[in-house]
Formats: sequence, structure tokens, C-alpha cells
Amino acid sequence: MNGGMSLLGIMKLLGHRDQRMTLRYTQIADETVGRGTSRRSPASPSATSCSPCWLPWSSARNDAGFRMFWRRRSRPGRVECRVTAETINLVKEMATKNRLWGAERIRGELLKLGIKLSKRTVQKYMRSVREHRGGGQRWATFVKNHANDIWCCDFVQAYDLLFRQLFLFFLVNQGSRKVVHVGATKSPTQEWTAQQLRNATAEGLAPRFLIRDRDEKFGATFDRVAKGAGTRVIKTAVRAPNMNPVGERFVGSLRREALDHVLLLDHQHLENVARQYVRYFNTARPHQGIGQRIPDGPVNDNYAGKVIAIPVLGGLHHDYRRAA
Repeated sequence: MNGGMSLLGIMKLLGHRDQRMTLRYTQIADETVGRGTSRRSPASPSATSCSPCWLPWSSARNDAGFRMFWRRRSRPGRVECRVTAETINLVKEMATKNRLWGAERIRGELLKLGIKLSKRTVQKYMRSVREHRGGGQRWATFVKNHANDIWCCDFVQAYDLLFRQLFLFFLVNQGSRKVVHVGATKSPTQEWTAQQLRNATAEGLAPRFLIRDRDEKFGATFDRVAKGAGTRVIKTAVRAPNMNPVGERFVGSLRREALDHVLLLDHQHLENVARQYVRYFNTARPHQGIGQRIPDGPVNDNYAGKVIAIPVLGGLHHDYRRAA
């Protein structure tokens, strides 16, 4: 009996049911051995059943066949998913709401709930809701977590009828989107800007963090005033407007909804227009960033009264309310 027949007999004893697969294993073994003999010199003896070297050749055929056979038998079959849709959604929710948690941390939280999953299974469902990135907290996550404790500030540049530069300074609460303070001037200095911050925090309503850019109009004087009020100043990176998105959004809203439609006479006129707009912005204008809510608007439970329109900025906008 040659090596191929020995392999065939062993596979039959092991209960292999597919004879065609068995013959294929034997054929692959023969080809493997054939490739190995192609490198031999012409004087090498041929591999026949009566060759004196049939034992090593038979062993090679058996080894190749067994490798193919057990590789096939050891291949994992189709395993039925035992993870429920509720558990999958829970893993995704944990990964989305807790950006600092890794797979092992989420796995431990699941064990508290009596849900046993492997680390790899948790990682599998985390990938669909969390992009691969380096460790640490993203800037957007920091702003979202501390939104109510953050103010942002910036300048809006405008021009009067004689094309002279005017500057409007503002402070906005990141969480509520409420404009805390505005002030206008023709020539903003570091002392003037620092005084605007003193005026805004005079009643002890200083924020925990204050975002500003690296404009020279702030300077060290502004930072000292902020530190004295218990506020930590965070400077944005160079050419990174996304680090102050609320401030940039307010600048755009003020321009599109007010300044682009008014001819300014001087900085006092600019401040007057800005205060009227801020009053409308804080008490009447819905904001998309906070779910169409109003930053400082009254709670109106009257849904049956007559609708009235209150003009804002000379009729440029209107505040719609229910009559009492």
C-alpha cells in the first residue's frame, strides 16, 4: 500500500464522509511532493511503490494531507449570534456617551449588569460608533462637557459711513448661547478690553473658563483680570476657528441679521444696534444649537391667545408671541 492509500485509509477510519474531498487531499499531497522532487538532480530515484526510498516520500505525502485535512476540520463553522440587539445597542450607547472608556472598561460596566461579553465582541460593536483616534479627550468633548462653565469672547469689525473701522467686543455663554456683554469702540486697547471683562463680571458671575484668540487687543492685562475673577483663559490655536464655534456663529448671525442692513454712524450707533439685536437674540430668537430653545426667553404656556408680532430693529425682524 502506497502513501496515498495509507492516508485514504486513515481518513476513512476517522469518519470522513466526503470521498471526493479525501481524493483532493491526496492529489494536493502528491503535487506538494512533486514540487519538492523537481529540485532533485536527474540522478535521484523516482518515487515509485517499489523504490527503496518510498518511506520518506510516503511520510511527506501523509504530512501534507493531514495538514490540509485538519485545517479543514478546524475551520470555525457558522456560529449563531448570541448577542441580542438590546445588548448591542447598549454597547454602542456606552461607547458614544463615554468617549474616554475603552473596550475593557465597557466590558466591566456590562458585567455589573450581568451581561458577559468578551473584549473582542465589545470592540467589534464599538467600531461602528467610534472612529479610531489617539488617546485623550477631543476639544469638542471638552466644550460639550463644560459648556455651562465656559464663556467665549471675540471682536466684530465693522465700518461707518466714512469707512472708519469700528470694533464690537462681546461675551457669550457657551451652554445657554446667551450674550452676556457687548461694547463698542473705535480703537480697542488692552486696557479697554480688560475693562469690558470687569464690567461683565462685576456681579460675581465669572465663568470657569474663557475662550479667546491670540489677538493683541487682549494681552496680559486681560488675562490678569480674568485670573483675578477666578477664570482660566484658554487661547485658541492659530487659524483654528472651530475652537470657538459659538463665538464665530454669533459673529455671522450679527452680520447677516443686523449689521449688513444698517448704515452705522459711529461706535455708539454700533453699540446701540448691537444691544437691540442682543435683546432679541437672548429673549426671542430660537437657536438651533440648543434645540430651538430661547437662551433667556420666558416660559409661555399660553397656546390659545391671539398671535401678535413685535417689530425688532425697525421691523427688520419680528418677535411673535401670544397675547395674554
